[in-house]
Amino acid sequence: MFSKSKINEPGSKSGPEAVKTEKKDEKAPSMSEPSTPSTPKAKPPASVLSADLQITGNIKTTGDVNIEGNVEGDIRAHLLTVGEGATVKGECMADDVVVNGRVVGKVRGLKVRLTSTARVEGDIIHKTIAIESGAHFEGSVQRQEDPLNAKAGSAAPAPKPAAATGT
Repeated sequence: MFSKSKINEPGSKSGPEAVKTEKKDEKAPSMSEPSTPSTPKAKPPASVLSADLQITGNIKTTGDVNIEGNVEGDIRAHLLTVGEGATVKGECMADDVVVNGRVVGKVRGLKVRLTSTARVEGDIIHKTIAIESGAHFEGSVQRQEDPLNAKAGSAAPAPKPAAATGT
């Protein structure tokens, strides 16, 4: 119940007062646990769309998605992984996009990675890109500071006339 360190500490108490002190110490960790922000903000696991799943429609999440089946529609996520046997027909937009399978459509991401098994038929708009040897890609590649802003391409020419008008 008592440790040597508490007995040898200056001002340590014995008897019932020491028990009260220990109980206060026991309560302190329990009070700090609920206030710890890391527990409620634990990252949930990625949503997995299995190989036998076929989706027609758009998917939007702030979390991670792992596609193993077929999707006909646009996908927006934080981390999007297209599995080796997966096919996505639509726009893929995420902070991080990893393509192992087939994508027919535009790919937008801060980080885009095409692995050696990737097949992409469409444009890629990225901040950083990595294409492994063996990846198949047909389309154009464009670097943008903010590739997730869908209007970035159309909004870029607008400021030029405004700046010219102002001078």
